[in-house]
Amino acid sequence: MALDSVFAQTFPHFEVVVINDGSPDTAELEIALEPFRSRVRYIVQQNRGAGAARNAGIRTSKGQYIAFLDADDRWTPDFLAQQMSFLDANPACDLVYADALVSGESPLAGRRFMDTAPSDGDVTLLSLVHQRCNIVLSTVVVRRAVLVKAGLFDETLRRGQDFELWLRLAWHGATLAYQRAVLAERRVRADGLSGDALAEIERALNVLDRFGRARDLERDVRTALRIRTMALVDQLEIEQGKRRIIEGNFAAAQYHLSAARERPFKLRVVLLALKVAPRALRAAYLRLRPDVSRVPLPAAR
Repeated sequence: MALDSVFAQTFPHFEVVVINDGSPDTAELEIALEPFRSRVRYIVQQNRGAGAARNAGIRTSKGQYIAFLDADDRWTPDFLAQQMSFLDANPACDLVYADALVSGESPLAGRRFMDTAPSDGDVTLLSLVHQRCNIVLSTVVVRRAVLVKAGLFDETLRRGQDFELWLRLAWHGATLAYQRAVLAERRVRADGLSGDALAEIERALNVLDRFGRARDLERDVRTALRIRTMALVDQLEIEQGKRRIIEGNFAAAQYHLSAARERPFKLRVVLLALKVAPRALRAAYLRLRPDVSRVPLPAAR
């Protein structure tokens, strides 16, 4: 359980706020919480979304620093010690995050998060827009005053509130940094809020669109936002094409893959295979992706 990893921390000075955001599993949650009830502040609220739940925790807490831990995730025992040490050594830094080990129902299970969603160079508004720097919420420690100044999480967003907040913090001039040490475990569930590749892309597109519409951005940031949006739209079409291949809907797969603006060699090969041997392409793809659901093809007529 996430709380086990919290109370296993080598850093001793922390408070714990648990938010029950209208969970349908409240009874099971409260049974699991029972061993910790004397050491946590437990708040129950009507379901208002992850952003509202996190804001409730921030407003209830009293510390100068805030760390987040989603229910499915875990911290390593030295998580707080290492992150607080970094902030103490870098007083100009407002937020630090770290790498995490991916686990659960994902083809990336067992790999480091930064292997596939890297953080390269300085964390700036430009690098966040380009998604050259990608932040796992459960690895973040941030100074409370900076969060309050930026306005906390956007409660009108049902998903992607964390990405939007990092963009807003950088836009407000906050200094963000990271450590490459693996200090957490990020568990992925098939039915979890983190979702699949399509959901991740759609979430990023929605956040970037809203962020750009709401602000008068510098020209370089506006250009970066447009370039990244175009790249994400291409990725969305490719992911849609993959799904249609799995389903055996080869005409729809051809439509989506052909809509991608950028066509690297591999994509051109797939488009050719869709024309000449679509069933063989599907069979080969399923062999390469044992994690995907099999959809039986209709009998040939």
